[in-house]
Amino acid sequence: MCHCFAFLIILSHLYILPNTKLCWFIKFLNDIVTAPKRQSSLQSQTKKPKLPPAPRQADSPASPGLPKGEKEQQEAIEHIDEEILKVEQKYNKLRQPFFQKRSELIAKIPNFWVTTFVNHPQVSALLGEEDEEVLHYLTRVEVTEFEDIKSGYRIDFYFDENPYFENKVLSKEFHLNESGDPSSKSTEIKWKSGKDLTKRSSQTQNKASRKRQHEEPESFFTWFTDHSDAGADELGEVIKDDIWPNPLQYYLVPDMDDEEGEGEENDDDDEEEEGLEDIDEEGDEDEGEEDEDDDEGEEGEEDEGEYD
Repeated sequence: MCHCFAFLIILSHLYILPNTKLCWFIKFLNDIVTAPKRQSSLQSQTKKPKLPPAPRQADSPASPGLPKGEKEQQEAIEHIDEEILKVEQKYNKLRQPFFQKRSELIAKIPNFWVTTFVNHPQVSALLGEEDEEVLHYLTRVEVTEFEDIKSGYRIDFYFDENPYFENKVLSKEFHLNESGDPSSKSTEIKWKSGKDLTKRSSQTQNKASRKRQHEEPESFFTWFTDHSDAGADELGEVIKDDIWPNPLQYYLVPDMDDEEGEGEENDDDDEEEEGLEDIDEEGDEDEGEEDEDDDEGEEGEEDEGEYD
């Protein structure tokens, strides 16, 4: 781990880098950040934990209806879960400097997060045209797991000043309430006049591309107001478990529209070339016919000369 921190010190003295080099460094940091998780899971499989001594009957908090052997197994599993949690907490703290450095590198790449979200198959299905316009002002995304990890996490979205809302940061937090049930809370979005995208369904009928808007889903930003089922929040889980550990993989996905556009251009070029070839062939045929006519004319003149 020491050599990784030394490498970060070197990186801190670098100035503006081309996007390709920045992407390389981000990938390097992603490998470092995800490595501890792989290591900890491997250790949990290969290293057998020492089971605690069997508790006395009076001291056992396990369910009284369980046989003695099952009680011991239950308590042993609980003990192992606590040890695994401690390992996750440890590596969660060790990862934070790398996440911070990665965020600094990402901030130097224009439109990194909007490109990442648009390229993600599940998130892109939630984005309308105006949502994409707002996300062009998104400069940073942070996912913070709470200290005990099991109790929840928070996702922060940092925005530059924009024409849609006043907030600089939008957050959504998932946690367990006092009764142990999952719940969520989020920042109230302070929309500017006439810019509330969560109410746009009643405003889009007067716009030109009605077909496209009819197919658009609800605004991405309705997610911040939806607390109906915090325990099954798919978008939050996708951002935390899929995008956040390695956003670069989605940023680097080729733009399908560009590929289709290039394909259409190539088709047009092929058609133009075929058209030119047809014209050349027709021109050659016309020239051949003119040569034949000239030859026939010359033969006719020679015949007339002989009669004379």
